[in-house]
Amino acid sequence: MNLAIFDLDNTLLKGDSDYNWALFLIKKGLIEKEAFEKKNEQFFQDYQAGNLDVYEYCGFQFGVLKNNKRDVIEALRDQYLDEVILPMIPKKAYELVESHRQKGDRLLIITATNSFITKPIGKIFGIPDLIGTDPEEIDGKFTGKIEGMPSFQEGKIQRLEAWLGLQGLTLKSFEKTFFYSDSRNDIPLLERVTHPVATNPDAALMEKAKIQGWPTIHLW
Repeated sequence: MNLAIFDLDNTLLKGDSDYNWALFLIKKGLIEKEAFEKKNEQFFQDYQAGNLDVYEYCGFQFGVLKNNKRDVIEALRDQYLDEVILPMIPKKAYELVESHRQKGDRLLIITATNSFITKPIGKIFGIPDLIGTDPEEIDGKFTGKIEGMPSFQEGKIQRLEAWLGLQGLTLKSFEKTFFYSDSRNDIPLLERVTHPVATNPDAALMEKAKIQGWPTIHLW
């Protein structure tokens, strides 16, 4: 069996689900526009540059979960999926996932974005297995902190290895391992799989792909 791993933001999605979630909440009046929008933009630029402080960023993002009632934030998430996320999914992204499904490959999404937002997105693609950065919960309430290791940069490798280990597997358990990503932040994991694919790549990943001879695809 093969394993096909997909990044989410700017790979299967035409845009960033975390960044757009913040913009959505601003429009809904849950967070103050001027201060939050400026901070959100700075974090987004840091991510693209490859120097994001993921703990600071998640503390910033998870405060929204902590400071609102669970039923309210879940209802808003459902609305966000319908209004914002579905239009962000290009046809070719569905087709890419389906091509691996038809071959009988194991499917996994791995993303730095929080799992509260991304697990339902995985279900839209019919992919139940997703590794994301998990917001900590105690007694059903969000604390505003990260639970465990963020799935960011080298953290994606650690989280993937732990996920596989729980099943008695490693990457070498699969005949072929694919990873599709757009970002320089995912180069560590791209270097670990047998079939790395630069997907809608940023400039740094495009250059790396040229040097390594990795295939490049665009989904929009």
